Amino acid sequence: MNLVLMGLPGAGKGTQAEQIVEKYGVPHISTGDMFRAAMKEGTELGLKAKSFMDKGELVPDEVTIGIVRERLSKEDCEQGFLLDGFPRTVPQAEALETLLEELNKKIDYVININVDKSILMERLTGRRICKDCGSTYHLVFNPPAKEGVCDRCCGELYQRADDNAETVQNRLDVNIKQQEPLLTFYEAKGYLRTIDGQQDIEKVFADIEELLRVIR
Repeated sequence: MNLVLMGLPGAGKGTQAEQIVEKYGVPHISTGDMFRAAMKEGTELGLKAKSFMDKGELVPDEVTIGIVRERLSKEDCEQGFLLDGFPRTVPQAEALETLLEELNKKIDYVININVDKSILMERLTGRRICKDCGSTYHLVFNPPAKEGVCDRCCGELYQRADDNAETVQNRLDVNIKQQEPLLTFYEAKGYLRTIDGQQDIEKVFADIEELLRVIR
């Protein structure tokens, strides 16, 4: 099975990716992992990507596509793959289609884990971290026994700067704007399948299993 996994920050994409990989044995391929592996191996494209990343610049599409090609050509992808974090734009999606045709592969499904923005705000802004031991809590889903105090070491809990409401709102808006054309592109192709990510984790995965049963 060849899958692309999509979802906004806080939608639970990482959790579902882990379960898909564990159950179906396909490699989980994220953009970050691909870049790190290519740089570690010292491939020509990996070194090119590093030169951009070291300057804090975005890696150009042609370099990213080349690294994706290298990764999808490896033996562990023969029985399928789970792409996460790529493609991010319609031009990248079009380039991926061309690449897969050359490799005699095709996408089976693009799975979008959909969660309302208001719920994502609640999920992302509710995180609190202990200043002393680093334990993580959530005001709604995993609150400490005593407000503002770590259960483990009694340290003070704080909110990271990138978890505050204004930052989270901006992050979500940027991601929504980027994701919408991609969802439209894949819907027109007939690949898109939307899963309700507002359910319990187990129910979300059960819905994904039901979807994938058709192609296993």
